[in-house]
Amino acid sequence: MSNLPPLNADTIWAILNEEIDNATVNQLVWHCLGYRYDQSNQQWDASGVAEDWREQFPEPPDFIDSRRATVKLTRSIPKENKQLLKEKLGFKGYEIGEFGPRETRRATAANWLLNYLQQTGKLD
Repeated sequence: MSNLPPLNADTIWAILNEEIDNATVNQLVWHCLGYRYDQSNQQWDASGVAEDWREQFPEPPDFIDSRRATVKLTRSIPKENKQLLKEKLGFKGYEIGEFGPRETRRATAANWLLNYLQQTGKLD
């Protein structure tokens, strides 16, 4: 996962505009949550993952395909950061008829990543 794009506003926009594939979106979230892949054992190491995540998801979930994982991701964003896409990036959302569960889940991942940047002091 060392070939991940930098976590910044351009990357968040690329997620929203579907310029980054689902696998990379998942990998960005996994990395921020603390999941690491151990090449020597060929398995996931969740020792750096918060206990509530590690218990429910001992291996990193697919946030694009799993409603349950996306709901947990949404709930983990503090209320004051729920609108960061709108407030920090000016994202107006998707037009009716232009989005489905996939786009909604990608937007959730993007907002969670923006929240991560905010909480770690890396968001301007």
